[in-house]
Amino acid sequence: MKILILTLWCLVPVGLLAYHYGPGRELVTLDATALTLSEAQAKAGAEDWKAAIAAYEQSLAQLPKDRIDEARRIRLELAKARMESDELPKAREELAALADELAQDPQAHAGLRDEALATLATSRYYMTYLMKLEGLPDTEWEPEIEAARQERKLLVQRATEAGDSAAAALHADDLESAIRLARMEPEELYGKAIPKQCSNCQSGKCANPGDKPGKKPGQKPKDSRGAGAGAPVDGEGS
Repeated sequence: MKILILTLWCLVPVGLLAYHYGPGRELVTLDATALTLSEAQAKAGAEDWKAAIAAYEQSLAQLPKDRIDEARRIRLELAKARMESDELPKAREELAALADELAQDPQAHAGLRDEALATLATSRYYMTYLMKLEGLPDTEWEPEIEAARQERKLLVQRATEAGDSAAAALHADDLESAIRLARMEPEELYGKAIPKQCSNCQSGKCANPGDKPGKKPGQKPKDSRGAGAGAPVDGEGS
């Protein structure tokens, strides 16, 4: 019996070592990720978008590779922060990749899938607004706003089928916003208040990268006194 007890006692350090390099290490990593993610959320709540982006990126780097669902959620929040931090084109690219990934995964959470798609449609809306402000031809912005329209239409359909009338109404309003923007002439946007997601941002497709949004190419900006609040924007949280 003494030999058995002694043997088990000697195996305790081995067990602790195995735990440290196995489940224990993962728990430590998850704790560190949770702390960083909490910091990112706090920075986002304070609208310190640059700091939020850095913290979201760090939390993604810390997260174990097999935590796919958590990573997708963080990627979505990271893209939202980019949209608020003069990184609209990059956010648009990341959202397109995430939405496609979720659409291809039958096991993906439906709520996250639809939220990512709605956020992508919102980024397309703002990209269209930005490209119109830059004076780009119809061939550049039409595919973007048409894609946003189709995505909003799909979201209305899904929400209706799920019996979520509030979500269906919200997506329907955003769909109307996309349709109105598509019909607006660029001249109608000049002098209006620029959505903050478009301010100080460039689409990356403008022939003259030095042009700022809101200024009609080759002309002086109109007097904004008395101008309207600008084109309607998509729903909050999309």
